[in-house]
Amino acid sequence: MAHKWYIVHTYSGFENKVKASLEERIKQKGLQDKFSQIIVPTEKVIEVVKGEKKTSSRKVYPGYILIKMEFNDETWHLVQNTPKVTGFVGGKNNPVPLPDKEAEKIIQQMEERAQKPRPKYDYEPGDKVIVTEGPFANFTGVVDEVKPDKGKVRVLVSIFGRSTPVELEFGHIQRAS
Repeated sequence: MAHKWYIVHTYSGFENKVKASLEERIKQKGLQDKFSQIIVPTEKVIEVVKGEKKTSSRKVYPGYILIKMEFNDETWHLVQNTPKVTGFVGGKNNPVPLPDKEAEKIIQQMEERAQKPRPKYDYEPGDKVIVTEGPFANFTGVVDEVKPDKGKVRVLVSIFGRSTPVELEFGHIQRAS
């Protein structure tokens, strides 16, 4: 029987533990031939912390993992009864497999993002923000320009009724609610 991709819902924050636990359980039961891949979809992101660029890993779909497996009662029970797994997506007892094209697209995006990390913060011109650090702390402003390669944004801050451009690090602002 062919292996197909399935999406499994886990407790958020436990995706890697579920993957490790599943791999261990598969080995214990001798079912390695029934499972071919378990993936926690992640991407590399760049953030600027105290003036230094740091690359970290971020989950693309928190609370979900992808499993390529042969679906039968035995494999369903093994996955379903793994701690921190809440179930398969797309049907409780007979989930619909993810089309191969969709799974390949997710894997390809992961590989591309591993080569070219994206900024962790996603600001766009026109976003309303609050300055959280520095001499303009607690000022509100509007993002004028985003400079992801430098980890900075230019924010128009109102000082004495005049719009003044200020260049700030991503980590020194947050979205205004």
